[in-house]
Amino acid sequence: MKRNESARGLQYNQIWSFPPTLELGHNFLSGPVWPEFGNLKKLIVFDLKFNNLSGPIPENLSEMSSLEILDLSHNDLTGTIPPSLESLSFLSIFNVAYNRLYGKIPSGGQFQTFPNSSFEGNNLCGDHRFSCQDNTSEHVSPKRSRKNKDIIIGMVVGIIFGTALLIGLMYLFVLRTHKRNEVDPEKEEPDTNDKNLEELSSRLVVLFQNWESYKELCIDDLLESTNNFDQANIIGCGGFGLVYRGTLPDGRKVAIKRLSGDCGQMDREFRAEVEALSRAQHPNLVHLQGYCMHKNDRLLIYSYMENGSLDYWLHEKVDGPSLLSWETRLKIAQGAARGLAYLHQSCEPHILHRDIKSSNILLDENFKAHLADFGLARLILPYDTHVTTDLVGTLGYIPPEYGQASVATYKGDVYSFGVVLLELLTGKRPMDMCKPKGTRDLISWVIRMKMENKESEVFDPFIYGKQHDKEMLRVLEIACLCLNESPKIRPTTQQLVYWLDKVTSLSSV
Repeated sequence: MKRNESARGLQYNQIWSFPPTLELGHNFLSGPVWPEFGNLKKLIVFDLKFNNLSGPIPENLSEMSSLEILDLSHNDLTGTIPPSLESLSFLSIFNVAYNRLYGKIPSGGQFQTFPNSSFEGNNLCGDHRFSCQDNTSEHVSPKRSRKNKDIIIGMVVGIIFGTALLIGLMYLFVLRTHKRNEVDPEKEEPDTNDKNLEELSSRLVVLFQNWESYKELCIDDLLESTNNFDQANIIGCGGFGLVYRGTLPDGRKVAIKRLSGDCGQMDREFRAEVEALSRAQHPNLVHLQGYCMHKNDRLLIYSYMENGSLDYWLHEKVDGPSLLSWETRLKIAQGAARGLAYLHQSCEPHILHRDIKSSNILLDENFKAHLADFGLARLILPYDTHVTTDLVGTLGYIPPEYGQASVATYKGDVYSFGVVLLELLTGKRPMDMCKPKGTRDLISWVIRMKMENKESEVFDPFIYGKQHDKEMLRVLEIACLCLNESPKIRPTTQQLVYWLDKVTSLSSV
């Protein structure tokens, strides 16, 4: 596969948040789809649409076990759709429209849920289109055609033999019916009832709060609320899975996280972990309302945050920074610090967040901060302790010591929080390769400017010079303490809460 040198269409999070997203659409790529892509087992979104790719779809793509979106449409791919893709149990969007594919569309797994539009513009057949009997004749080899007569004769003989065998089996069945009737039916009912109860419980949604109107909420209600996890309802994408907006029958909005990858736990262990997370209750946390386990799906139901993420307001929304006053930004920092302090010191058991970043700070209708995605590493990496050797985090927020020892710590969360404070102060992303050299790494740039006594040049112009300069300089000092290379020197979250709450008193001095 040859890459277009202009790399048009690549998004920011494709570089700095990889995994889980790889979007290479509209890049004039040519050649085959590399089988090596199958090694990207944690990739969630794989988009190669509108290129000039040719050759078959590699069977190795079935090894991308966390994949939820696969778009290969508008290329020049040939061959059949590999049946092995049926094993992608988290696949919610699949599109191979307008290629040169032929043969039968797989019917197992998630393929039963994909619309006809995902396969149009090809010579495909199956449940989605029409019977393969009329569509695949042009792909039958001449040698195979010559054997059709022998095959038909064999089928007739087989049918006759099979009919005779069936009659014999039915006769034996009638002879033994009276013996089966002697079995005590009460001994069989518990097994049947257990299976029915197990199937029913796997479809029910477990809610932690007393929602009188949702005593019988089930997986079908969640599917309907998200339009079968339609792409249009995606409101977030992270390393643990996609988040969908859902509207329940009474109009109540919820956020439904569909966990990606293998949770690695038995159902009982998963329930125990989720119920433990539900006990983490604080005004500055996104509350876990419930969960549902059905087949391979693990769904978590959260409170819906009306104003989205801090990342959206600082970096995505065009007029977002201008609408976030310094008072609002400071309130967000104070709230997020309280939520983190609760996880570290008051929650039982104590919880490491391990992925503090602006996109995991959600804002309600009053711009009150709520930490999201806390504790999810325990669901995906169940055999780790809360202080784990598995590295979880996002580039730009990961502490330097993680690269050496790969050990997540409470002071690591503090470092990541310091990066968020810089985002609030500067309005800039932690890393931006579109910037000139020397300004791409936000932390290095801010520290250098501070050493040169040019602190005023790092502040977001939307908030600087409006009677809050002393407060902003104090928060900058706090951020730099959080970003100290030595974890021992970094403050605790309790100190952070105390310092940030004291910042507002500087205006009266």
